[in-house]
Amino acid sequence: MEIEKYVPNSLSVGAILGLIASGDIAIPEIQRPFVWKKTQVRDLLDSLYKGYPTGYLIIWKNPDVRLKDGKMSAGKKILIDGQQRVTALMTAIAGIPVTNSNYRKERIKIAFDPFQAFSEDRDAEIFAVQDSSHLRSKRWIPDVAEVFKNDFSVFSFITNYCKDNPDMQPETLDKVLTKLRSIGNRMIGVIDLSETLNIDIVTDIFIRINSKGTALSQGDFVMSKIAADENYGGTDLRKAIDYFAHLSRVPSFYDRIKEDDTAFTQTDYFSKIAWLRNEIEDVYDPDYDDVLRVAFMHKYPRAKLSDLVSLLSGRDFETREYKEEIIADTYTKLRDGVMNVFSEYNFKQFMIAIRSAGFISKKLVNSQMALDFAYTLYLILTQSHEVSTGEVKRLVQKWYVLSVLTGRYSNSPESAFARDIRLINEQGVVKTLQNIEAATLSETFWNVAVVQNLIMTSTNNPTYLVFLAAQVMMNDVSLLSNNVLVRELIDGGDVHHIFPKEYLKQNQYEKSQYNQDGNYAYLDTQVNKSIGKKAPNVYFPEAREQCRTGVITIGSITDYDQLLANLETNCVPIDVFDMDHTRYSEFLEKRRVMMAKKIRAYYEAL
Repeated sequence: MEIEKYVPNSLSVGAILGLIASGDIAIPEIQRPFVWKKTQVRDLLDSLYKGYPTGYLIIWKNPDVRLKDGKMSAGKKILIDGQQRVTALMTAIAGIPVTNSNYRKERIKIAFDPFQAFSEDRDAEIFAVQDSSHLRSKRWIPDVAEVFKNDFSVFSFITNYCKDNPDMQPETLDKVLTKLRSIGNRMIGVIDLSETLNIDIVTDIFIRINSKGTALSQGDFVMSKIAADENYGGTDLRKAIDYFAHLSRVPSFYDRIKEDDTAFTQTDYFSKIAWLRNEIEDVYDPDYDDVLRVAFMHKYPRAKLSDLVSLLSGRDFETREYKEEIIADTYTKLRDGVMNVFSEYNFKQFMIAIRSAGFISKKLVNSQMALDFAYTLYLILTQSHEVSTGEVKRLVQKWYVLSVLTGRYSNSPESAFARDIRLINEQGVVKTLQNIEAATLSETFWNVAVVQNLIMTSTNNPTYLVFLAAQVMMNDVSLLSNNVLVRELIDGGDVHHIFPKEYLKQNQYEKSQYNQDGNYAYLDTQVNKSIGKKAPNVYFPEAREQCRTGVITIGSITDYDQLLANLETNCVPIDVFDMDHTRYSEFLEKRRVMMAKKIRAYYEAL
């Protein structure tokens, strides 16, 4: 018999807030930035006041766990959809501060106008986000949370309000207040998902129910799961992961943590992430999904975050039971894994490996997943001692470049992660990499596939990015320059066209033709200006002529042998001196082949 996947239900606003206050329903996102606009909070109260539907909440019950003494412990319910709506109610009605986008605690206060409450104008402003005018006004109730307090006296309020507002009749105000307070009795639809459902099914249900079709991150499940656990320090662990991800992007956030979260500053986590306050690294800024993946994958022979959710629930994959000792062991390993990810030494040594492979800028990175696995690999190698310390970075570099070139983690990355983690656990990193190279890096790959992968128009093309990384690692001098390195232009310069864009446009070439990876090169600005709209068979001979005369007109090279070497370095065919737009296709074909050869030489030199 098929198990029922969910049970439809409904709860009043008051009941929902009560269950959250008692801890029966966990809403861990209260600790994370509240993303709704204040006007959305106002609109939610307006909808509830008018009796409009406000959508479903989705609640997922954790599985029951067998404790060490053999007893069963009921799993806690976690709110996985509707967190913003419930958080809005908690701050507007229950008066609980929320964390804003700046990680500051604040109350969102909603004002209420009793006079507009019985207006026949459908557009009447009954609710408003509180401002100073509402605090000065005797007409507005500046904070509706006051009305919902247990000790709120309706009689006293009516007496005082009508005294300040003689036009308001006590009987009318009583009806208005009764309707306002009835928001607590408004019913909201609730979908209770069975604890027997795995995370993939829960995700699918979420997407189908959610009206916007918003993707649900499995990292969100893990973070909610961690934060809801009161027995194993889940709140601090969840907060540490969140803070690390935010600090990696905004180092100045460190001062905010010190000022606003003194309790967290006393934890080991804070001292472990404090180094980020001076960090300017932007090539790899892990978010909480990335931290969780890397922490999990290097500690377990698994890669799917759905498995981590199951382990945090205590699942025994063999018996399919849920046991307390598995929860305890999982938290121990995950905490250790997270600390390894946080480690200043680990992170900086990993980034040295990535940067020294030529990936010195965020512009050269288009796959966060590939970086996640590369960091995982680094941690696996440093802990397994499979190879010498000096070999670790080289293997990480080769794996990362290979994964980018082949798009190894572009589609279904979790499945690819799981496959590679399994192989590494069975064979070791070195043997696994050798087998992958043998299976994928054939002569056809280098001579055909890589060349074809350069038939693109995007500067974010992975193969083109690897070509640029090769130029950076080899300290290549930019085209027609004798001292400006490509690495110096990646962040501070722009990609230009060897066959100038305006020149090709004048000769009836379309955008998809002149914007080709094979036509791109980083040029010093002054070099680009001197080229202008000239055809290659005009400006390259000028560069050659200046080698004879010493009179500089194009670039800065005055030695012919140096000019030829510069062309080869930048993969520009030697017969470019004679090429005009009629030979543009020939130029692209020849340059792609040269670029592919450079990429191969670069990879094999790692």
